[in-house]
Amino acid sequence: MNKGFLNTVALFCLLLLASGCSNFQKLLKSNDVTKKYQAALEYYEKEEYYRASQLLDQVTPLLAGTGESEKALFYQAQSHYQQGNYILSDAYFRNFYTTYPRSPLAEEAMYMQAQSLYQQSPSYQEDQTPTITAITAFEEFVTRFPNSENVPEANSRIEQLYLKLDRKEFNQARLYYQLRYWRSAVVAFNNFQREHASSPYSEEAAFLKLESQYRYAMESVASKQEERFDEAVDYFQSFVDQYPDSRFKRNAEQVYDQARDELEKIRKNTNNQANL
Repeated sequence: MNKGFLNTVALFCLLLLASGCSNFQKLLKSNDVTKKYQAALEYYEKEEYYRASQLLDQVTPLLAGTGESEKALFYQAQSHYQQGNYILSDAYFRNFYTTYPRSPLAEEAMYMQAQSLYQQSPSYQEDQTPTITAITAFEEFVTRFPNSENVPEANSRIEQLYLKLDRKEFNQARLYYQLRYWRSAVVAFNNFQREHASSPYSEEAAFLKLESQYRYAMESVASKQEERFDEAVDYFQSFVDQYPDSRFKRNAEQVYDQARDELEKIRKNTNNQANL
């Protein structure tokens, strides 16, 4: 293909782009609310969400009380969500369904507000306040719109978020184990099992509780060891009853055998002293 022709096409495209930018800048500076609003809708339909949001941010407050206010606010929220501006979309969607609770778009707005919060949920290592807020929003949505087609996905999101909370709390308990604070680890794993019985981390928590108890007994004063090894044996019995096919079963059996050996030594020593 002729190089000159390609250069001409490229120049033409640049001129179109420059013209589009120039027209957009003129719209931003214009005082014509109707023209701005119509242009915003056109940008939105073309999925040019940045330009749509820039115009809607300007005109939506000016449309309050008019017939276009409802649609403008909804599109403003959607435009920001599509750009990943989740803090803004959260605020705008919440504003929408509180301002227009009877709107046909209220259901979608409430769902999208929950989605905006979901997108702000951080990794499990960080503070989980946004995660809890997102769970609450999805649960409120499901309660208010139980027949919505978005309920299955909302429930899936809730499950994902609860799993993140589980992982956060499990890792906090495991930190005691990693730091060799055995008694604190036992208490933390026990609390985790009680509060998160159905968690996928519950099985590992049960095994680590057993191991922590054994190590706690090993490092205890002699007068307390028998009692604490007995408790480790009890933890093993509970573990195999609850998880008979656990991936940790072999390791658990090793800990159990070691605890039994220690108990045998203690009791043999106690008997020998009694016979003296």
